[in-house]
This record gives sequence, structure tokens and C-alpha cells, in this order.
Amino acid sequence: MSNTKDKILLVDGMALLFRAFYATAMSNYFMVNSKGVPTNGIYGFVKHLFTAINHYKPSHVICCWDMGSSTFRNELFPEYKANRGEPPVELIPQFDLVKEVTESLDIPNVGLAGYEADDCMGTLAEHYREQGEVIILTGDQDILQLLKENISVSILKKGYGNYALYQAASFIEEKGITPEQMIDLKALMGDSSDNYPGVKGIGEKTALKLLQAHESIEGILENLPSLTKGQRNKIEQDLEMLHLSRKLARIHCEVDVTCSLDDAVLGINEEKMKAKFEELEFRKLDGILQ
Repeated sequence: MSNTKDKILLVDGMALLFRAFYATAMSNYFMVNSKGVPTNGIYGFVKHLFTAINHYKPSHVICCWDMGSSTFRNELFPEYKANRGEPPVELIPQFDLVKEVTESLDIPNVGLAGYEADDCMGTLAEHYREQGEVIILTGDQDILQLLKENISVSILKKGYGNYALYQAASFIEEKGITPEQMIDLKALMGDSSDNYPGVKGIGEKTALKLLQAHESIEGILENLPSLTKGQRNKIEQDLEMLHLSRKLARIHCEVDVTCSLDDAVLGINEEKMKAKFEELEFRKLDGILQ
């Protein structure tokens, strides 16, 4: 029987860590502790995490992580995310430490080599939506393709505690397409931040029009003769890349990850948390949980 009281917060750990790191790194403020370890990203991560917990009041929290930079998408397309440089040296030691911090809060860490955090969140969201309400906290619009009944997405905005909360119905109203059609939208227009091109010369505006008229890539291909000559030529020239881009854009929701909801019940042991914060020499975080 579904327990509708469950509210499960799935957190994109890297999104919070990177956002927190770059917010202070711009002014060379890395919060190096007496052991010489920079902690600015972790400190801000905790602040983002607790702010979201205070805001959404979840019953369960799980943190999902990218596990290294290489995934099945790189095997499909070696240039995938190849535009991203190496992480700054000050961030590198914080990758493992931040997971220790979530462990000290008794929040499960979930990740799988070869897949992205998005794939893990998609898989868990599908699984948990039968049992309660799922909120995915991230900075990335790609995840909006997962919106459906009992799955909403909270996109981090500038500062702390500012979110754009999306639900399937409001998304359709705002964008004029369904969340599922986001995958085909990205396949057509590409994604410069993930470094795949889609169909050269087709931008968001045209891609939206085509999808609103023909529903899917299959629908567009079946109706090629009715497209303008320019659109038809572009699609025919980049057909292979169109299909490949769709594979890159789709979040996989059948990844081999599980996490029992019993393990994800939010219950922070204050002593354990304080001990970890003291070890990292964090100040002023004690009263952050309301």
C-alpha cells in the first residue's frame, strides 16, 4: 500500500558541491583548515542541503553522485562533456570528503560507475514514486524530462533557498511540450554544455515548433516532405547525429542501483554530525537544521 506521507528528496550531490565551490572560489576563498584541506565546497554543500531540508521537510533523503568522468555516453560519443576542463586542485580533495559528511548525517550515498547521477536519480525516482512524493534537487534542466505524477524537480537558483519547482502540468503549460518530449528537443537542438551537437542549424525555437507539430522525432521524419527545404536538408544531413544525440539526452531509469527507504529515513545524529564538523573545523553550522 502506498504511503502518501513519504516525501523523498533525491539530491544531485555534485550540483550542490560545484555550485558551493564556485560561489566562493571566484574570490579565492577556499576555507583551508589547519590540516591544509580546502573545505569551501563542502561547507556550502551542507548549507544548500540543510536549506533544502528545512524548505521541503522531506521524510527521506538520498544523495546521488557521478562516479568519475567516464560513462556509457562517452563510449557512444567520445566528445561527450569533453569541453569540461579538469576540476581545480582545491576541489579534488573535497570529492571524497563530502561523501564522508553525508555519511555522518546518515544520508545514503548512491552512485554507479559508468552512469551519471541523473541516471541514478531517474531510476530511484521511478521506483519511489509508487510509495510517495519524490522531489529531485539539482541545478540541471536535463532532469525535467523525468517529471510525471509524484515526481517534481527543484532547480537551484542563485543564492541559498531559491528554487524553481517544476511539476508535469506546469511544465507542459510553460514549455508547450511534455517532459518526455524534452529528450527529442535536446536531440534536435543539441546541448553545448554536454558538448553534443544535435542537428546543426536547428535551435530551440525551431525544435519546439517541429515537436509541437509532429510530436516526436519519428513524427518529424515521417513528415519530412512538409518541412521547409532548409529544415529538411539539415535533418537529412545530420540524421545519424540526431539519433545519437537522443541516446545521449535520455536519462536511463533502469540502472542497477537500489536504496531501501528504511535506510534513507531522515534522522540526523547530532553528536555524529558535530564530530564530523569539528574534524573539518566548520563553524556556525550547528544551528542550521530547524
